[in-house]
Amino acid sequence: MKTRGYAVTSAKAPLADFEFERRSLRPRDVALDIYYSGICHSDIHQAREEWGPAIFPMVPGHEIVGKVIEIGSQVSKFKVGELIGVGVFIDSCKNCASCGAGLEQYCVEGMTGTYNALERDGKTIAFGGYSDKFVIDEDYAVHVPSNLELSGVAPLMCAGVTLYSPLKNWNAGPGKKVGIMGLGGLGHMGVKFAHALGAQTTVFSHSPEKEADAKAMGADHFIVTKDIKELDKLKQSFDLILNTVSADLDLEPYLQMLKLDGTLVVIGLPGKPYAINAGTLLGQRRSLAGSMIGGMAELQQMLNFCGEHNIVSDVEVIKSDYINTAYDRTVASDVKYRFVIDAKTF
Repeated sequence: MKTRGYAVTSAKAPLADFEFERRSLRPRDVALDIYYSGICHSDIHQAREEWGPAIFPMVPGHEIVGKVIEIGSQVSKFKVGELIGVGVFIDSCKNCASCGAGLEQYCVEGMTGTYNALERDGKTIAFGGYSDKFVIDEDYAVHVPSNLELSGVAPLMCAGVTLYSPLKNWNAGPGKKVGIMGLGGLGHMGVKFAHALGAQTTVFSHSPEKEADAKAMGADHFIVTKDIKELDKLKQSFDLILNTVSADLDLEPYLQMLKLDGTLVVIGLPGKPYAINAGTLLGQRRSLAGSMIGGMAELQQMLNFCGEHNIVSDVEVIKSDYINTAYDRTVASDVKYRFVIDAKTF
């Protein structure tokens, strides 16, 4: 299937027009016209080889939403014309305990990423969503509620489920106090979900100018992290804190904010290992945990929840020729709160 997209050919090269062939449909495959593709900060890290050696040429993009245009002979989950979403991975072993539990992101053999990965045959490069078409095994795609604005749905496929998963796993809801560290592409989804789940929600940010946005998204409280006295007042206050910040920082003040049996979940990937005071954990039986995206069942559950509560990401829609500028603006935190590419412009 002839496909137009944008690719990067080396870590120091800009993204540029790229034509390639998608595979012919297998019996369980679904083909889609992509409507929108989100720009995730991890796209930038991988395109620039900031997370280690990458596979080039690379077509980034793992926040994909579109419409089904063709289905394989054994497809039962989708029909032509239906809205469809694709997220961070396109395959897994299907045999391990994690896959069996619907937690394919933790596949023991390793999930197959939507891009910067080799397919299970070990030789075919997986090209991502910065393109006008996509082909996917039906097991790794989800239905999209028709009432949602599609441009705002695209980031839900990564940023959305990355915050929804820990909130559900650690039982955020009525009577719980939840803190969200950072109000960016990830953090703003955490605020929306925590609020919709009924938790009392506090945002921690170094940017006081974001307070109005945080409150509009459902935050009950907004704390400027530069104010150490305000942080001190919050010791032993929270059941759950989600750290969406990828910058290196001191977790000690936030661990001290946890109640007995409280948990701080790391979501943003820091450049260096954290230094942790074990005594802070021991003293109140606190936990430091991590969470990575979500499995297929959870991804569908999240989209259904978004449809019921009319939740989408706050986005700035761009044309494909703006991607390189959008990368620079994302690095500079100059976006509210996620860039999304109009795939008609590839």
